[in-house]
Amino acid sequence: MSFGFLGIQFGWGLQMANMSAIYEYLGAKPDQIPMLWLAAPLTGLLVQPVIGHLSDRTWGRLGRRRPYFLTGAILSSLALILMPMSGALWMAAGLLWILDASINVSMEPFRAFVADLLPEEQRTRGFATQSLFIGLGAIVASALPWMMTHWFGVGNGSAGLHEIPATVRYSFYAGSVAFMGAVLWTIFSTKEYPPPDLAAFERMKAAKQGIAHGVSEIVHAITHLPPTMRQLAWVQIFTWLGLFCMWLYFPVAVARNVFGAPDEKSILYAEGTEWGGLCFSMYSVVTFVFSFLLVGLSQKFRRQSIHTVCLVCGGLGLLSVGVIHEKHLLLLSMTGVGIAWASILSMPYAMLAGSLPAEKTGVYMGIFNFFIVLPEIAASLGFGWVMNHLLDNNRLAAVVSGGVFMLVAAVLTQFVKDAPAARVEG
Repeated sequence: MSFGFLGIQFGWGLQMANMSAIYEYLGAKPDQIPMLWLAAPLTGLLVQPVIGHLSDRTWGRLGRRRPYFLTGAILSSLALILMPMSGALWMAAGLLWILDASINVSMEPFRAFVADLLPEEQRTRGFATQSLFIGLGAIVASALPWMMTHWFGVGNGSAGLHEIPATVRYSFYAGSVAFMGAVLWTIFSTKEYPPPDLAAFERMKAAKQGIAHGVSEIVHAITHLPPTMRQLAWVQIFTWLGLFCMWLYFPVAVARNVFGAPDEKSILYAEGTEWGGLCFSMYSVVTFVFSFLLVGLSQKFRRQSIHTVCLVCGGLGLLSVGVIHEKHLLLLSMTGVGIAWASILSMPYAMLAGSLPAEKTGVYMGIFNFFIVLPEIAASLGFGWVMNHLLDNNRLAAVVSGGVFMLVAAVLTQFVKDAPAARVEG
């Protein structure tokens, strides 16, 4: 049931490792990059609760969640093919909106999918398995441009002005195939079960149709958040501020500050961003390995304690980037980030799932995404000003600030009350 996340991560991994560089190839300035990334959080804010609400009320030949997996995969695969063909900044930014909206259509139901099919005692394992496949997908996706150069002999040559290198183009094409194939595997290999009383389910759907009613239910859910979700909200906000700072600036910071690339047209710049992608692959390797340990750790220690320690590892990893000038040591920094990422992808959802009403899991999982995308929207709208006026467009300082945010999230995790219980009704 989690294998589709392997493909979804190709969509996320390729853009996280390459979009800032693509924007700079197409002429973007450092203080413009946060605004150009606005697509990712804003589409998540709009799409995920709506898809969650709709998937809660869907049942057909493909089941409840799988129709959304398929629709999102088709659209995402097409966007991945078109993205590296961009010849202008506006085209790349527009395609990122389409890509992120499509990925969200596939991704949101996967969270509810695990909660649908697994009992409380197996959910931590289920979400940890998702982390495992996310890590595996990101390992390959983030390293693909580097692999294209060093394994397959694809040359970048001297990239011209506003030209995206061949290694990036071919990586996106390969990601499109991987995304579609992995999601299709889950669709055809996993069975969903109909509601216990299908007739009552159909009556409920008929009584609660219409956009106005859907909006009303989403608003009602927002105003009646379970206490655990309210406490986790602050953890998520600071966690994702830290991650967003890393994703925005790490590959280009490596190219400029570690490799010493003079500009985005130089071969050094391409080599630096490829190494930045390889570093992302490194933290994904750690995520993949550490995901195996999370289930055993959760049986011996409180989930809050595990998540706190993992976030501290991630925060220290990002802080260390500020004092590292040798490229191989960056792989050690990414080890801490990988430990944090494994926990980020599983522990908050495991803590949350037991507090949600069973028939509203999809919409609440979508709303939970607000606390990921709202800090990202704030960073997209405001971090350009911070870069321009406070950080002097220093990409490395932006990455280090991400470590500070992650340490704050680690402290806030200790205030979350996690009491695993049977699923809530009502």
